[in-house]
Amino acid sequence: MCTGRSILDLGAFMKTQSISKQRRKVLFTILGGIGTLIGIALTWPVFRFLAPRERGDNNEKTFISSELVKLGKAHFFQFHGKAAVVIQLSPVNFVALSAVCTHLGCIVAWQEQAKEFLCPCHGGRFSAEGKVLGGPPPKPLETYDVELKEGQLIIG
Repeated sequence: MCTGRSILDLGAFMKTQSISKQRRKVLFTILGGIGTLIGIALTWPVFRFLAPRERGDNNEKTFISSELVKLGKAHFFQFHGKAAVVIQLSPVNFVALSAVCTHLGCIVAWQEQAKEFLCPCHGGRFSAEGKVLGGPPPKPLETYDVELKEGQLIIG
């Protein structure tokens, strides 16, 4: 014999099971999305390391007015798609360097008081000529040719 109460209990049980399945489905969808994002975050650096980088025309030159680069000051600009910097060390002596740290690719900052570059990521230090002074960078900053001609700096 079936009582009215057991039929109600069966209905409540079925409703609870349905809600439980819906919760599980939502939870698995959320966890799957998070897992996918973590997977992408972990594989993207490996892909960028292994993928060849696009290189612009290496004969391309950049022109900067010498008035923008004051004595002892640094002027940052883009060169071949990368951050670069030019410094005036003396009235006719200019140095152009990549502003990308050779350790992990952070952009270096010019420390005017110390007359050196400092990498904000891991404390790498470079001289005004780009030589490693300290920290983890394995090699000096890349240097570019600079020519002063009629008030223009020709870099590249």
